[in-house]
Amino acid sequence: MTENTTTPFPPVLTRHADAETCVDPSSTMRLLGEARHTDDGFTSYRSTFAEGAVGAPAHFHTKATELFFVLGGALRVLVGEEVTVLREGDFLAVPPRTPHAFAAAPGSTADVLFVFDRHMDRFEYLRLLGRVMRGEADPQEMAESAQRFDNHYVESAVWRAALEAS
Repeated sequence: MTENTTTPFPPVLTRHADAETCVDPSSTMRLLGEARHTDDGFTSYRSTFAEGAVGAPAHFHTKATELFFVLGGALRVLVGEEVTVLREGDFLAVPPRTPHAFAAAPGSTADVLFVFDRHMDRFEYLRLLGRVMRGEADPQEMAESAQRFDNHYVESAVWRAALEAS
């Protein structure tokens, strides 16, 4: 029996040579794919972090689960109130409303595949982040974009202490 199927968005294929690349002082990001047709789509990108580079301060998402897969090196992450190190081949899924942060582990680079299970215009957020980090945009734009990009920054004494210790 043949079953009729429908999909919420068409297949997404991005060739390596065609992926948009965003560079900031701490990382290089390759924007791999976004299913932009519904909020239930996804976003995926690959970041390569310089040795010890900070990736993101403590934040959470209200709607999206953020998935991390370490392709190489080591990534230090905050999840809730715990700091741990992910190494090549490790996978982490951070559910909505869970504070998290990440940086290349001390003395290491990190190559990480990120996937968000909802489309939230993440590519636009990453472009803005790069402009802010390069001094081309006002950091206030990040704060003003919290709802649009579902990216809510929080204070974390645990994360601050971990960064200061390295």
